[in-house]
Amino acid sequence: MTAVTDQDHTERAGDAVSENGEGRGEGPVGDAAADEGGKGGHARVKRAEGGDGRADARHAREEAVEGPTGPRDAESEGAWDDGLIARRVTAETEQAAAVEARGPNVPPAAPLTYDGPLRSRLDALRELVGLSRARLDSRTLAEAGQVLDEAAARRRLSGQHTVVAIAGATGSGKSQLFNSLAGVAISETGVRRPTTAAPIACSWSDGSASLIERLGIPPRLRRRPVQSAEAEAQLRGLVLVDLPDHDSAAVQHREHVDRILALVDAVIWVVDPEKYADAILHERYLRPMAGHAEVMFVVLNQVDRLPGEAAEQVLDDLRRLLDEDGIALGEYGEPGATVLALSALTGDGVGELREALGQFVAERGAPARRIAADVDAAAWRLRPVYATGRRTGLSEEARDDFAARLADAVGATAAGEAAERAWLRNANRACGTPWLRLWRWYQDRREPATGRLPLRAQPDEEATARQRVEQAVRTLADRASAGLPAPWAQAVREAAVRGSQGLPEALDELTARAGLPPGRPPRPGWWPVAVLAQASMTLLQVVGGLWLVGQIVGVMAPNLGVPVLLMVAGIVGGPLVEWSCRMAARGPARRYGVEAERRLREAASGCGRARVLDPVAAELLRYREVREQYGKVVGVG
Repeated sequence: MTAVTDQDHTERAGDAVSENGEGRGEGPVGDAAADEGGKGGHARVKRAEGGDGRADARHAREEAVEGPTGPRDAESEGAWDDGLIARRVTAETEQAAAVEARGPNVPPAAPLTYDGPLRSRLDALRELVGLSRARLDSRTLAEAGQVLDEAAARRRLSGQHTVVAIAGATGSGKSQLFNSLAGVAISETGVRRPTTAAPIACSWSDGSASLIERLGIPPRLRRRPVQSAEAEAQLRGLVLVDLPDHDSAAVQHREHVDRILALVDAVIWVVDPEKYADAILHERYLRPMAGHAEVMFVVLNQVDRLPGEAAEQVLDDLRRLLDEDGIALGEYGEPGATVLALSALTGDGVGELREALGQFVAERGAPARRIAADVDAAAWRLRPVYATGRRTGLSEEARDDFAARLADAVGATAAGEAAERAWLRNANRACGTPWLRLWRWYQDRREPATGRLPLRAQPDEEATARQRVEQAVRTLADRASAGLPAPWAQAVREAAVRGSQGLPEALDELTARAGLPPGRPPRPGWWPVAVLAQASMTLLQVVGGLWLVGQIVGVMAPNLGVPVLLMVAGIVGGPLVEWSCRMAARGPARRYGVEAERRLREAASGCGRARVLDPVAAELLRYREVREQYGKVVGVG
């Protein structure tokens, strides 16, 4: 009569969980587990807990179903024991057990630590994201930001545990393998599909509550394996998670799989002889996760269904498909995915997987390798917006060409030529003959002065100059952005366009200030001597002329030789002095014109550099910085 009551209590507890969860598969063990609890649960509880197992089991079941506040409170609180060794683990019970095991004065499990290279890569990725926020959209940086967030979150949690998920398609036998590794029926198995409706976690040691909470697995779906010293020592630190089917018809099941696969440290892919080549598995999961080969196990289950050498043939074909997916295989001691064949039903090969899994967990390197693989994947997807196979930057030739185009737009060459002509004209005025100077004075009175060349005075000339400035800016932007990834090329072009706004007006203002100085050009030191020589030649002509007039009038004695000689000397000497001054003035006039052109070119170049070149150079410098950080992220100096 007591056995019937105990079984009845167990069935009611299982039914309550089925109603409270998302399906019968989400309960702790399902109906089959409840039946098994009624039949043999007493012995298992006695072995695990010690003492009177029947009394302990009955007390646990009665407390779970009826409890201090009745059955409904037991369902709402979720604090119950199903009578199996695969008992429900809450955060409080796990913490209490951990404190009891290690003592009250022993600190909790140490958090995860990353080695120097991985820390450097994460720091570089964080710097890369920070430098790129103003240049790239949030969707492009979303994956990198998520990797940083998950790396920080995982680092704060236990470094003594390794979270491994068991994933597979419908009917692959992953839940059966999960139970086989745990040594007890924890996850429900059966012919109904899908069987596993929610992820179930099983921890081989204490201190993993925070890791399981990070996966979003509630306390009612947390278990502990069979209390075996050998199994606990071999798999100490392992947190095994049984996932729903990744090809389930229920969308919520697939969401569970995708979410948890992004958070676990490693994954065991379970395939069967019928679906090992399924396109959904390879295209949606294995191929995108090819870079995570070092934290991946691929298990061919149900090999007991294959006769003779068929198992080896299927296993070889599976390796071929994995190789086509880009997944490195950990053969001959090389890093990569571990590929095994086993039968969870018969237990054949499960020991080999348990041994490999125990060694994998004992190394405690899976979390860091998972984060490193995530960084690699994020860096690879960011490659199009950072890496380029061409030489980038702004060459000196492009800078000089931009300055030359601006100088041409402001008419620097014409201004220099005008300055040279002004110098020569001033020299002619100072050293020319009086008669020629009178004639030029008369011409100047009739015509306006042309000592300075008016730059872009006419509307058509102004329009032409503006077009030249715009063309110079476009050419510079094209050269600076050549070879850059699209976002950075766009940023360079936008910087150039922003700087070009108001550039023609600024060039006009600078041209007016940097043009020819007011007044006459400066005179060289030999000009007074030339003026004196020209005055002497004029004086000779005047004296000779007056002498001849005196002779004609009869005031002076006739003597044609001397006055004629004086007049000839003055007439010939005046133009000769003017010609000599003109020849001597060519060099200073040329230098004066070159200096005027240089000042105008420097003014135009300085204006263009401040408004266009410096912003463009700043964008290129930012791109160089992000390229350096990207190189650190991918591990390239």
